[in-house]
Amino acid sequence: MLIDAHCHLDFPDFDADREAVLARAHVAGVGHLVVPGTTRARWPDVLALGRRDDISVCLGLHPYFLDEHGDNDLAALDALLGEASGGPRIVALGECGVDGRFGDTLAAQWRLFEAQVRLAGAHRLPLVIHCVRLNDEVAKLLRRLAPPVGGLIHAFAGSPEQARRFIDLGFVVGLGGALTHERAKRLHRAVAALPDDGYVLETDSPDMPLAGHRGERNEPARIAEVCRAVAALRGQAVERVAADSSASARRLFGIGAP
Repeated sequence: MLIDAHCHLDFPDFDADREAVLARAHVAGVGHLVVPGTTRARWPDVLALGRRDDISVCLGLHPYFLDEHGDNDLAALDALLGEASGGPRIVALGECGVDGRFGDTLAAQWRLFEAQVRLAGAHRLPLVIHCVRLNDEVAKLLRRLAPPVGGLIHAFAGSPEQARRFIDLGFVVGLGGALTHERAKRLHRAVAALPDDGYVLETDSPDMPLAGHRGERNEPARIAEVCRAVAALRGQAVERVAADSSASARRLFGIGAP
């Protein structure tokens, strides 16, 4: 069984054919999906998806949507994470993090990110972290704050040394469409060097297109292509990569065995 550890099935990109997308994923061998939250406005749709047996959900405040976050959103997140019943179980806090492409808002991004790291620690939840061009800085913050449950470095695109640093801090790295591109040589070296329990597979649907699919909407069924690419880079059987990555996702998010 494959697990897509990060996909945005709540996004409007899937409103017209969400059930068909899920059906294609199941045909491709995807048994479970993890959907993160990005803004408070999107949390209700994420939670609605979490009522399904084949979907687990996370809630967080994404740095890309900084201008959409309100003053009370952290308090609202704290309250939702603290609810013991009455809705689908929330398996992680995320997607949160920092994005170096938006330098003019970095100070505000770091403040919001640190607040969410502390909140995840208070609720003993893993983190789902968006980290672009700031791997070393994020690792430094995580070392300082030492969140107790670890988490996922989503869409990892760094070096073998950076991957090792995150793993030593109790995190796994997310592998997706970026590694299917021929030019991603540094990432290829990192993937080959990862321990068997150091990664999960993800699509980031509808984003992060795979090689050969530029300009197309990504979807969870393509996790099978990601799995084959990882297997080729690691010199392992596809079945081994599927089993190892799914075991890591189940362990990280507390997803029951199939």
